[in-house]
Amino acid sequence: MEVYLDNSATTKVFPEVAELMTKIMCEDYGNPSSLHSKGVQAEQYLRYGTQTLARLLKVGEKELLFTSGGTESDNLALIGAARANRRRGSHIITTQIEHPAVLRTCGELENSGFRVTYLPVDRSGRIRLEDLERAMTPDTILVSIMHTNNEVGSLQPIAEAGSLIKRKNPCALFHVDAVQGFGKEKLYPKRMNVDLLSVSGHKIHGPKGVGLLYAGENVKLSPILFGGGQQRGLRSGTENVPGIAGLAKAAELVYGHMEEDVQRLYRLKKMLIEGVLCLEGIRINALPEGRVEGTAPHVTSISIAGVRSEVMLHALEERGIYVSAGSACSAHKPQPSETLKAMGVDKNLLSSTLRFSTSIFTTEEEIHYTLQQMYDMIPMLRRYTRY
Repeated sequence: MEVYLDNSATTKVFPEVAELMTKIMCEDYGNPSSLHSKGVQAEQYLRYGTQTLARLLKVGEKELLFTSGGTESDNLALIGAARANRRRGSHIITTQIEHPAVLRTCGELENSGFRVTYLPVDRSGRIRLEDLERAMTPDTILVSIMHTNNEVGSLQPIAEAGSLIKRKNPCALFHVDAVQGFGKEKLYPKRMNVDLLSVSGHKIHGPKGVGLLYAGENVKLSPILFGGGQQRGLRSGTENVPGIAGLAKAAELVYGHMEEDVQRLYRLKKMLIEGVLCLEGIRINALPEGRVEGTAPHVTSISIAGVRSEVMLHALEERGIYVSAGSACSAHKPQPSETLKAMGVDKNLLSSTLRFSTSIFTTEEEIHYTLQQMYDMIPMLRRYTRY
């Protein structure tokens, strides 16, 4: 049996998405900037993508920018907003557990003279709103807080943070990295006081290489790419027509049955957690008060005392089970997770943690099979693994 439990890294593309993209790439392959009929046809696909995603997010079509993925969306939001609003201030706020696309971008902004405050998190991986309130100053121009942590599945109080930010400093912009949260919750940025929102296609059964940035109509951004002036000059480059249409189709399919899918994902998460806790020396990370509600439905972070994560990962792989030792974005650079350290996880467990992430394609049978393999191998690996 093959069991894919690394859906936070990437997801299997919906067949409908692959079919639509193949048609565009092989038949309707025009450049949307061309004036002939092939170009007009390509532009119609762009219109479909824009109208669909604007409708799902309940925003204006002109407030959407298409990018190459979540990383570019985060970079454009942070660098673009910081540069465009520098005259108003130079203070930026983010958290200690952001994705590298945010943390490393903030580091570059610090090198450019901006001042960045990194908010701590509690043991469940959530910020404290009082810390955010204390960090806000008249000089604050941008706050960036992720919706769903990609490593441990903690959820941040986005709506509450948005209200607080606008109350303390109405001019400060609020950016949310929603790469892991989009498709698991219906997100309406305007209702949450969110000015900038990042989305990626391949986390919702869409294609790799395409993303989305919502930027509210009053948000000032400076471009970070320069060229032919596409997308109002804010993101030059020939639009990725099949990718944009594929992203829209995937979002449409996910939104069509989101509530029932999320509830099923929570049931799978409970099954996995209850099953693995039958073993000794197991810690479930980012699980406030032992409840899965209030955490991401698809992400479970499990620390297994006495077994290194790489050893466990490859042992599971030999039995057809695919999981992750942390964020796939840094998988080839083994080092203790900054997220787990920020949460105060015991240092002996930092290198013994795996991430299990499910999708709508995951079955109960696959979870049962995974648990059975873990029951068989963990006692054995503990006997033979040296620390």
